[in-house]
Amino acid sequence: MFGFFKKKKAPEDKEKKMALERDIIMALRQVYDPEIPVNVYDLGLIYELKVDDDHNVYIQMTLTAPNCPMADFVVDTVKAAVEDVPGVVSVKVDLVFEPVWDKSRMSEEALVELGLD
Repeated sequence: MFGFFKKKKAPEDKEKKMALERDIIMALRQVYDPEIPVNVYDLGLIYELKVDDDHNVYIQMTLTAPNCPMADFVVDTVKAAVEDVPGVVSVKVDLVFEPVWDKSRMSEEALVELGLD
């Protein structure tokens, strides 16, 4: 009534949300950059991933280059992959170019795979 009492999340709700986030990351790891043989997650193109309590997903991502001719394809593929995850209600993907992507955002696995370690 006065905002003093907030509903506490049940532990199983938190666990379900964490499991959903893991499933989303696994789905993102199935989406590959068309020019680099590394998935968008390990490549470091996913800047932000949020899942709200209603299982709506927000993704902020970038590309390795702002003038990528495959930009729409990559964004659409990311969105479709996450929408296919059971439990996801909706997906919003924002494509940003600030901060600029560089190889420091890549996972150790991606660096090794590309021989950049």
